Amino acid sequence: MSVQYVPTVADLNEIVEQVWASYLDPEGVNPLIPVESAADASDIHASVSITGSWHGHVVVACSNAAGKLAAAAFLAMEPEEVTEADLIDVLGELANIVGGNVKSMLPAGCFVSLPHVVSAPAQANHWPAAVQVCELAGLWSGESIAFSMWQSRELTGEAAA
Repeated sequence: MSVQYVPTVADLNEIVEQVWASYLDPEGVNPLIPVESAADASDIHASVSITGSWHGHVVVACSNAAGKLAAAAFLAMEPEEVTEADLIDVLGELANIVGGNVKSMLPAGCFVSLPHVVSAPAQANHWPAAVQVCELAGLWSGESIAFSMWQSRELTGEAAA
């Protein structure tokens, strides 16, 4: 299995900026402020897996408060109106949208799974067969949110050989 191209953090940044402007901040009043690391982005994780000619995961991780902000913006409602079901649906959809855009940059023959959303600390949700290849971390209204890509260790070993 040969992978010709793996999206970079610059590619991930471009995708997230487009998603942000389209769904989370169409008025341009509440931007994502890039930070070195989103250490507090560990309450909720939404992911999609990509399989086929590339194997890995696209993950959206955030604090509960950032998740509520995202759901409220996405659904055009107030944060206090957001239910847990709304939060799960929206974060899953964000992972799906970002994952679909990542898939479009990969070689032909890739498929995106349905989203998987977990409300748990970071150490409870991990991908032992994958390594993180890039991350875009930020603050949104003072709350942590991060978008990351994880690649199969098998492919990482092949790429390094």
